Amino acid sequence: MKLTEAMKTLVREQRLGFVATVNADGTPNLSPKGTFEVLDDEHLGFLDIRSPNTARNIRNGSKVEVNFVDPFVRRGFRFFGRAEILAPSTEGARELIAKVSIWQRRAGTHRGVVKIRVERAAPLISPAYDDGTTEDALRRSWTDTFRRLQPGGEFVK
Repeated sequence: MKLTEAMKTLVREQRLGFVATVNADGTPNLSPKGTFEVLDDEHLGFLDIRSPNTARNIRNGSKVEVNFVDPFVRRGFRFFGRAEILAPSTEGARELIAKVSIWQRRAGTHRGVVKIRVERAAPLISPAYDDGTTEDALRRSWTDTFRRLQPGGEFVK
């Protein structure tokens, strides 16, 4: 499947994706990854910095699901597919790292690149929209909430 521009924009803007894999005993493994990048029209990737369970599950053949959500509008995408781990010394990993500035800054801190071939995607939409609430109203509400959460609890204008 081809990633749409909306999907690519969300990944580039949010970067933080939650990766789900399945452990050998059938239990879920969910792990946030903050170095996500769009690699091309069909692949997403992240650095394996501290992902021992995720990496083990991928090596054991687990499929992956990755969720990205814009917290201000409560919308996003779920991506489903297969992943592979490229060791940092491989040409494929070196080429990808050379293209991605955030990955270049993490040089030496990672165990490799996880490359995910997206086979399917689905929208992720909050039930907050079920009552007719608009995206603008949600954005205003969550912006106010995040401002209140800042040190001192004061609004920043």
